[in-house]
Amino acid sequence: MSDEDEPIRVLRMEDADRVRVMVLDRPRSLNAFNDDLYDAVRDGLLEAAGCDEIAVVVLTGEGRAFTAGQDLAEMARPRRHDDGEPHGFQSFMDAVQAFPKPLIAAVNGLGVGIGLTLLLHCDQVLVSEDARLQTPFVRLGVTAEAASSFLMPERMGWQHAANLLFTAGWLDADQAVESGLALRKCSPGSLLVETMELARTIAAMPIPSLVATKQLLIGARLDSVTSARARENKVWATLAGGPANREAVAAFREKRQPDFVNLPGA
Repeated sequence: MSDEDEPIRVLRMEDADRVRVMVLDRPRSLNAFNDDLYDAVRDGLLEAAGCDEIAVVVLTGEGRAFTAGQDLAEMARPRRHDDGEPHGFQSFMDAVQAFPKPLIAAVNGLGVGIGLTLLLHCDQVLVSEDARLQTPFVRLGVTAEAASSFLMPERMGWQHAANLLFTAGWLDADQAVESGLALRKCSPGSLLVETMELARTIAAMPIPSLVATKQLLIGARLDSVTSARARENKVWATLAGGPANREAVAAFREKRQPDFVNLPGA
């Protein structure tokens, strides 16, 4: 394989003390998810799920963002895969939803779209004091994802969930804790230290008991999460590529505010 053919690294992983740390590593794109990153995180979770030496996984981001969400450049020009294998968001979410061990997020800054909805699937969430979170789906001409239409009201209450989804407003670290989305906030310098202390405490427990406890915690809502994802995927398919979505992506690329008022059907 030539240097030109070497894959670009999008994820860093380190295993120690029965904890796998997965660092989203596209800092120039604010760790936005493209298919490569979705697939890398999926594969890392699947491997950790089956590894007897990993009890806990920690997710965090490189640089000043946890993740800016979906890579809009790839949304505008979806990648085609001809290997017959699943790729991208849906297979990533399958792995996240099914992950059988404790999953911890250390939100080190900006979290947009999947940068917030992913947290709903995490068992513990710690946020930096400078974290800012947003669900911009309606502003992008689409709708909720990753079972957030069910998990956001369940975790945060109807009012917080509806406000975030309808307005695409921002949630700061204090609001994330107060709403129940996050366990606690940390200074930027102590975020990973505190997260790793928590992860090691959990990882010292017997893995079979951790797995059994997580299955009991999520068991009652598993069918609801699966159904919510199916509903969201169906509605998303009707909106993606539509006039509002095209206008939102064009406005992003042209660095202007979108105009939804004068669109057909708006």
